[in-house]
Amino acid sequence: MRKKLLSTLLATAMAVTMLAGCGSNGGQQATTPATDNKTETSAEAKTETSAEAKTETSGATGGGKIGVAMPTKDLQRWNQDGTNMEAQLKEAGYEVDLQYASNDIPTQVSQIENMINSGCELLVIASIDGDSLGTVLEQAKEKDIPVIAYDRLIMNSDAVTYYATFDNYMVGTKQGEYIRDQLDLDNAAGPFNIELVTGDPGDNNARFFFGGAMDVLQPYIDAGKLVVKSGQTDFETVATANWSTETAQSRMDAIISANYADGTKLDAVLCSNDSTALGVTNSLEANYTGEWPIITGQDCDKPNVKNMISGKQSMSIFKDTRTLASKVVEMVDAVMKGGEAPVNDTTTYDNGTGVIPSYLCEPVFADASNYKELLIDSGYYTEADLQ
Repeated sequence: MRKKLLSTLLATAMAVTMLAGCGSNGGQQATTPATDNKTETSAEAKTETSAEAKTETSGATGGGKIGVAMPTKDLQRWNQDGTNMEAQLKEAGYEVDLQYASNDIPTQVSQIENMINSGCELLVIASIDGDSLGTVLEQAKEKDIPVIAYDRLIMNSDAVTYYATFDNYMVGTKQGEYIRDQLDLDNAAGPFNIELVTGDPGDNNARFFFGGAMDVLQPYIDAGKLVVKSGQTDFETVATANWSTETAQSRMDAIISANYADGTKLDAVLCSNDSTALGVTNSLEANYTGEWPIITGQDCDKPNVKNMISGKQSMSIFKDTRTLASKVVEMVDAVMKGGEAPVNDTTTYDNGTGVIPSYLCEPVFADASNYKELLIDSGYYTEADLQ
């Protein structure tokens, strides 16, 4: 009876949030959705356990200490995520322990352990490596501390209560569709040359980004209309450790030297995010003399927006971190008050222990034609930021 009531409440919450929230699941297919009864029961059990634990251990009515663990300050987007999260949580009345781990896994583990031992009542974690936190999160579970995985799914841990992110499969789909439309692949004769650059293999999101894009582009590769001259097409080969600009640049140097130094035209480069796109752009500027290719990206980092304005990068997926932070604050507030967090996806994200109830915000793409409306008029950046 309790599970039936809980399922009804969850369904109602999903309906409301999908009408009022910032996105939908966008038909993600990068992994096989779990739809069997066992999986659904697992998702309900996680939610139920969290709610019972929070009700028993916290009488919070708008206050308490929240731990926020971010991976690094090296990428602009994580600085913005952390700043937005901290500001909105404090505005909602919470004490915040915000930590950055310099992309060092032992540091992040130690920071989370300190949060657990210093009285944090809920953890929001953007992991460096999705498989690296199982042991420390057992401590959170033992103390009935709920965990919200932020933007990167924490894998193989049943301590994860919720997941909040943008629709990662849709990010890749939009990148692939942009290349398809700009090259007019459905009508142009081709063939066109393309190279592929995705993100860190330890970041579960990278597989969704790459999977979404390749679901669009693979049929054209199979038909010979798109040609990957380097022959590098599998995820493991095109992945970029730590999303490193320097690593992406070094790999692109080698690709250009081996395949495009003789004047062969490069028509497009699929880059899953802006730091890898920046590496590709740097390599092209140093080594490539042909007509400039289409280059995709994600995050709308300032250097990349400047590159879009100057024609060096074609587009970037805009994920407004203010929107995601706001949604996570709603989730935190609901859980801290003993309720259920709003979610709109209970089938897509299986972390190895079961499906994690998730809230997915919808991304949009920015290019030279609409960046002012999306980034400046919205107050995300000022004109001076992009000079």
